Amino acid sequence: MEGRRWPWQRRWTLASRMLAMQLAIVCVVLVGVAAVSLAQSDARARDTEGRRALAVAERLAVTAGVREAAASGGQDFLGQAQSVVESGRSFSGSTTVIVATEDRRVIASTDPVPTSRSVYLQDTEGFLGRAWVGTQDGTGAAFAMAPIINLDTRETDGVVAVARAYPSVLDNLAEAMPNLLTYLGIASLLGVVGSLLLARRVKRQTLGLEPREIAGLVEQREALLHGIKEGVLAVDLDDRITMVNDEAAHLLGIPLTSGGRTLSEVDATGRAAQIFDQGGELTDHVMPVRGRVLTVNRMPVTSRGRHIGWVATMRDRTEMLALQRELDLTKSTTDTLRAQAHEFSNRMHVVSGLIALEEYDGVRNYIRQITDDSSTLSTSVGEHVQDPAVAALLIAKASQATERGVDLVVDERSNVPPLDDALAADVNTVMGNLIDNAFDAAAGSADPVVRVALSHGGDAVRVTVHDSGPGVDSTIGEMVFTRGFSTKATTAQERGIGLAIVRLICRNRGGDIVVTNDDGAVFVATLPVLVHQEAS
Repeated sequence: MEGRRWPWQRRWTLASRMLAMQLAIVCVVLVGVAAVSLAQSDARARDTEGRRALAVAERLAVTAGVREAAASGGQDFLGQAQSVVESGRSFSGSTTVIVATEDRRVIASTDPVPTSRSVYLQDTEGFLGRAWVGTQDGTGAAFAMAPIINLDTRETDGVVAVARAYPSVLDNLAEAMPNLLTYLGIASLLGVVGSLLLARRVKRQTLGLEPREIAGLVEQREALLHGIKEGVLAVDLDDRITMVNDEAAHLLGIPLTSGGRTLSEVDATGRAAQIFDQGGELTDHVMPVRGRVLTVNRMPVTSRGRHIGWVATMRDRTEMLALQRELDLTKSTTDTLRAQAHEFSNRMHVVSGLIALEEYDGVRNYIRQITDDSSTLSTSVGEHVQDPAVAALLIAKASQATERGVDLVVDERSNVPPLDDALAADVNTVMGNLIDNAFDAAAGSADPVVRVALSHGGDAVRVTVHDSGPGVDSTIGEMVFTRGFSTKATTAQERGIGLAIVRLICRNRGGDIVVTNDDGAVFVATLPVLVHQEAS
């Protein structure tokens, strides 16, 4: 019995609620109609009864007995007058019939009249020779008076007054009941049919969900949208924001209460509008916004096959990009140590062989040559690249180039002063990725060469990497900078992110990277000294 619910405790469906509301409205309207109908019936009854009373009074006022009695001042023909008023009340169904003289004294009445004193009728216009209709003093009944005109003198000898009782409220209600019941039946039928049709239409538009289920879904959606760490932004076809969650407002720097406003109103920089500038879907599109690196996905929103807007999700990849830089640096250091260890092992084998052959002069000359080569490389790089981190990377890449059989050439016109830590890290990430890609591209050529040029123009650092490979197919173009795109024959999932990261780093600082062909691929990356921050 604990979980049992009585019928009135059960949750009502949408159709039941609408039907109950319709019936309640019908009942209220019916009560109003009944009140109006009773008021109209009462007004009609008062008018009808008044006219009936007047008609009876006028008919009795022209009878001979009544005229003679009124003309004699109530002295003669009283029996005839009394007989007339009694018969008049009987055939007309009136309540009271009275004959009075011109001084308002009652001389004949259907009601008993005291003999000890005179009874006077209420003063009205009927005594002035005009017919009068109104209400009787004391009873409130319909009351009419018709003048008794003397045929000889044409003067008014008196009046005949007739009173008729008005029908009661119950009488009026009983009279109107058939019509009210008819109205109630028709209205109830129309209400039931209309409620069912309306409920069916509403449920079809709400996918068959009840209001409480819709409310629950809305609450869950709000909790989900504002609880996830992905930013969600939806707009209609007029770029008016229809939905924005906490993370999207934070990442784009727009108010959380932006619903109903256009993107241009809430974001003067135009970066939010760029998310929806181009048509079509977007998948893992990387773009810098307000000093952050965002990965954006965009999908169209349709309703019943009709395009009604767009929804975009975005993730903050700034920390992941920083981690990628650290991984690139670690990988570069590991490759450098491996290459140097391999080269050192080869040199030790040469020294060991020369010692075994007792070619001691040859040992000294070999060691001197190795030392001179290393010193020459370090000196050459140090003269042109004064930033220690960038110079160290170039020296490390030279060891890798030797191991892979590629000639790494640093342009003698290169000139890079000491850089701040953030810019040096970005330059190393960009240059490291470009040189690694150049090694892969040049490895298959007859004379593998990779040329690197670094320049500092005061406001930006330019990194140029030129390889002797086959170059970039003109049909590919900008696609090489797309995340996941790779021309290398491999199924490794990490392919296709190096150049995407390079472009992202450049654009995040306000620069860019371009690729051309000149007996091989030429990549030119520009990194401004000062990071271009998006306006908040």
